Amino acid sequence: MIEQDILIIGSGVAGMSAAQYAARAGRSVTVIEAIAPGGQTMYIDMIENYPGFNEPISGSEIGMRFHSQAEQFGAKLVYATVKELEKEGDLFFATTTDGEVYQAKAVIYATGAQHRHLGVPGEEEYNGKGVSYCGTCDGPFFRGKRILVVGGGDTALTDAIYLSKLTETVTVVHRKDRFRAQDNLVKQAERNKNIERVMMHTVLEIKGDGNKVTSVILNDLEKGVQYEREFDAVFVFVGMIPQTELLEPSVLTADRYVKTNERMETLTDGLYAAGDVRDTVFRQLITAASDGAIAAHCASEYIDELEGRAYV
Repeated sequence: MIEQDILIIGSGVAGMSAAQYAARAGRSVTVIEAIAPGGQTMYIDMIENYPGFNEPISGSEIGMRFHSQAEQFGAKLVYATVKELEKEGDLFFATTTDGEVYQAKAVIYATGAQHRHLGVPGEEEYNGKGVSYCGTCDGPFFRGKRILVVGGGDTALTDAIYLSKLTETVTVVHRKDRFRAQDNLVKQAERNKNIERVMMHTVLEIKGDGNKVTSVILNDLEKGVQYEREFDAVFVFVGMIPQTELLEPSVLTADRYVKTNERMETLTDGLYAAGDVRDTVFRQLITAASDGAIAAHCASEYIDELEGRAYV
């Protein structure tokens, strides 16, 4: 049994921000992360809009900076996967897949979200063989190739712009008549001669030769026509799925995001949520960092109340 004041599940920007603020408040803090510091941030090629950075910075770099800063204040990072989270009385117990049990007075849930799949024939068959959900991870494998990007949000256009540096043939397919990405990203894509924009289209099937992607069946929603185009890779960015498997349905929305108030409190006393896993109108690094700081502050106040030391 490993005891601490605050247990943070997830080490993305929200989790690491929470770790820093909780540790600076004098709390014993453990962050449990299944993959690597930074969470999904590590897959972002360049970040241009994080306040205080005049030059673009990679997601992996900013993730490591958050990690280093949290550790400097005393937070501990553990690489493990939590398989069960329970509350007994005033205490939480998190059990990892390797059998370790962590006890905490408060938990900050910052697991983020994972990429949503299209669910079309060929997608799973060619996953890793031309189908990808991370441009910066797999883009270099398709330098000079024909690349299809599916989606219309910030991630889709950010990765399309990155991929356009590797090849002259990037096609962005979106099911609506306009992108929902930030206006700055839309304008960058429109100015980019290597990016073709195909609106009001969906992907029906991803085809290949058994070893790699060779083409895609597209559906023109306006004309009601289906046709095949040759591509060497398909990058899918059609939304995220919140990682909330450990939580009770009572604290979740219908879309399985975590319901919180402005203090990041859930319906379970002592349980907080921060970052992309939370039900919120805007998901960015800056908002995740803010969520984490608020959650840590309020969790620390909650522990004071538990211990009868609340400041009145």
